[in-house]
Amino acid sequence: MAGGVARVVIDSPLPQLDHLFDYSVPDALRADAVRGARVKVPLRSAGRVANGYIVELADESGFGGALTPIEDVISPIGVLTPEVWELARAVADRSAGTASDVLRVAIPGRQVRVERAWLARESTSFAAVEAPPVTGYPPALVEALERGGRIALDAIPRLAPTRSGEPVGGFAVTLAQLAARTVARSRSAIIVVPDFRDIEQVVLALSDLLPADRITRLDTGQTNAERYRGFLDCLDGSPRVVVGNRSAVYAPAGELGLIALWDDGDPLHREPLAPYVHTRDAALVRQSAASDAALVIASHSRSTDVERLVELGYLSPCAPERVTRPRVVVTTAQPEADSPAAAARIPSGAWRQAADALRSGPVLVQVARPGYAPVVACRTCGAAARCAVCNGPLGIRAGGAPPVCGWCGAIAGGWHCDECEGTTLRLVTRGAGRTAEELGRAFPGVPVIIADGERPVTRVPGRPALVVATPGAEPIPQGGYAGILLLDGDRMLAAESLRVAEDCLRRWSNAAAYAAPNAPVVLVGVGGEVAAALATWTHPAFARDELTDRRALRFPPAVRMASVSGASGAVDAAVATVRGLDGVDVLGPISVENGVRSIVRFDYASGASVARELKAAVVRNATTRRRPPAGKGGYRPAPTLRVRFDDPDIQT
Repeated sequence: MAGGVARVVIDSPLPQLDHLFDYSVPDALRADAVRGARVKVPLRSAGRVANGYIVELADESGFGGALTPIEDVISPIGVLTPEVWELARAVADRSAGTASDVLRVAIPGRQVRVERAWLARESTSFAAVEAPPVTGYPPALVEALERGGRIALDAIPRLAPTRSGEPVGGFAVTLAQLAARTVARSRSAIIVVPDFRDIEQVVLALSDLLPADRITRLDTGQTNAERYRGFLDCLDGSPRVVVGNRSAVYAPAGELGLIALWDDGDPLHREPLAPYVHTRDAALVRQSAASDAALVIASHSRSTDVERLVELGYLSPCAPERVTRPRVVVTTAQPEADSPAAAARIPSGAWRQAADALRSGPVLVQVARPGYAPVVACRTCGAAARCAVCNGPLGIRAGGAPPVCGWCGAIAGGWHCDECEGTTLRLVTRGAGRTAEELGRAFPGVPVIIADGERPVTRVPGRPALVVATPGAEPIPQGGYAGILLLDGDRMLAAESLRVAEDCLRRWSNAAAYAAPNAPVVLVGVGGEVAAALATWTHPAFARDELTDRRALRFPPAVRMASVSGASGAVDAAVATVRGLDGVDVLGPISVENGVRSIVRFDYASGASVARELKAAVVRNATTRRRPPAGKGGYRPAPTLRVRFDDPDIQT
């Protein structure tokens, strides 16, 4: 009988199960066993029942013996579409991971009530959508969109009004216009952004161009029911715009015409779950499979990863028609830069700029760290204050509060210095709380607003106020900030990271884009190439220079890297399989917690071979480990070999 065999992917992190299994479909389940449906299947080797998805239906199996029947069909909805399965398989293979791990990110957990309501819904028809113009860019951008081109887009650094009265970033307006034009051509669009603030901006901009039923949100800020409802709506095949973070790149949008990614350099685009696929990489893989869908990667500050693709000709650069850039003032370039006052955290020139700006509107003060005083030291000898329990760094969370360990949270009452027996502390770093306290004393009567991860503030009114925010947490001002102070730049640049200059330029540029027209953006205490790039708004040139330096040193993204960690013997066996491949060299091993770690560095052309060999090593390690003694309930410890491609931890 047709469709009597189901090929199923098992929902399991075990690498040896990362392939399709053939099962027979009982007649009683034939109607519900559709392609993409969730099913329960027996695993004879493990003596248990596992969940999975039907990937294919066939008339017969290539397996010679009798097939085990499917245990049950959990849901008759085909939640795993062929396109998403191919994407999951491709990105898992690229990262030496398992497809089931990718599907766990791509497909939300089942919500029975939501599913029943969705199945009982009445079909609706969608009115035609008018294609809006794309403002601020040359016609070539629209032409590239319609022919399925790949674009590296320089965003316009300004705020734009919406019908609701709430301003949004210029990037949100541009992406909304491109997405609305895609829907007008009866195609779907996916817009992926780092966090909920960006999602709100894009949704506001889309609401001016599309009806609400054409906009679907898929983000982690939603309830499980809301997210699953949005996911199911994508399955109806109607043209729509899907907006979300990370996992939205896997949305099952039908007739995909556009994948847009905002600010790919933001670390929130790094997937923290295995196989750790970056949103940018998933978008590139998906667009390459759907060759008639356009890809737009937009940012204020181009990442070196995107610059590499531009230099290869894979992405075409697109800049605004008219040069629009914030008025950046670099304090190290001012005449009084060598005076003692210029060495202050906020030089006198920056104080004057802030005081003048406060007469007309809010002033943003960006600081490096949240909290009050994240790091403290002995006032007598200057030694860093450490916790007596775990030796972690001590900090102060509020004025007058005792020091607290940043690792274990222990209160260091009665602290004394191990070096000199001193008992008083001094502040080494000032967080958002301490900065707000100091500014409040300097500008009495002016409201002070703190915005950071602990105290999220998304919008502020257009009246005078001091807004102290950490990078990425800056509220959107009504009408733009009258002035912006970028503090702690020297401390931010001192971080031990390969991408520190690139990250700082991105953070400062995103904040500067909130400035009102002709408002000063003061970069304090930073000079050199990164300051010049911000002041002249020449981010592509900065990315080119960074990439050139990394090519000379064979650092990412000029090459790819993978970390291989675990027991010494397992790591040695794994890296031995790739040593002889072209363009591959191995660094290490070095001792790490619970074993050793080696770094495999390789050219992009060798990526598929390296991933295949390391995946095979992981499978061998998992299948050759000795089983536990009888009576342990069948428990088998996780494999000791861990492979992570493009690991951000090894780039610091």
